[in-house]
Amino acid sequence: MAKRLSEKQIQEIKQSFIQGSSVEILSKNYGCTKLTIIRNLKKHLGDSQYKELAIKNNSLIKDLSIKEKGKNKSESKKNNLNLKYDSININNLDLNTKDDNFSLSSTFFEITPLNYEINEESQKDLTSIPISDVEFPKLVYMIVDKKIELEIKLLKDYPEWRFLPEDDLNRKTIAVYLDLKLAKRFCNKEQKVIKVPNTDVFRIVAPLLISRGISRIVNEDRLISL
Repeated sequence: MAKRLSEKQIQEIKQSFIQGSSVEILSKNYGCTKLTIIRNLKKHLGDSQYKELAIKNNSLIKDLSIKEKGKNKSESKKNNLNLKYDSININNLDLNTKDDNFSLSSTFFEITPLNYEINEESQKDLTSIPISDVEFPKLVYMIVDKKIELEIKLLKDYPEWRFLPEDDLNRKTIAVYLDLKLAKRFCNKEQKVIKVPNTDVFRIVAPLLISRGISRIVNEDRLISL
């Protein structure tokens, strides 16, 4: 089940994002998915301000990465100079005064530091979870029309998933809700909410759903593949 954030945590996340924290760092700090962070930020900041801050934060991270890279290069040059200086000093030693317990090597190896640029930018290659790996609770809710027909929507009809590739956005989906109040919020006058007391039914009817072109189940913060 997706982790639910408290109102206090949401406000903390909002302030941290405004101050420059990335979605990936916030996801790790609060133990939830990147999508949960993005969804709550867009909800409390709006799409426009979220995008503006995301671009700003990514720019700050890139600047820090460039500075770190420059620092590493500077340290590398300093180390190289030290190696050359040591080499000169060793070559100037009186080799005839070598002690029996003292061994001198005239071969030096320069080790170039490895520079890794850390990209904190929110990744957009999120993949769906196979239904075989999902543990549904005992009771969930779904929205149907008056003829008890499932509400089938394209993935692009869900604003929080519009960042996915075009091929994914055109997939047919059904939605499963863990909370009755949340399900009612998305239910219009021509529809009603039904209980699904045996969630194993989704695995049982998966082949039938696939035959109807339905390949994904939207479950709040999760995208489940059939």
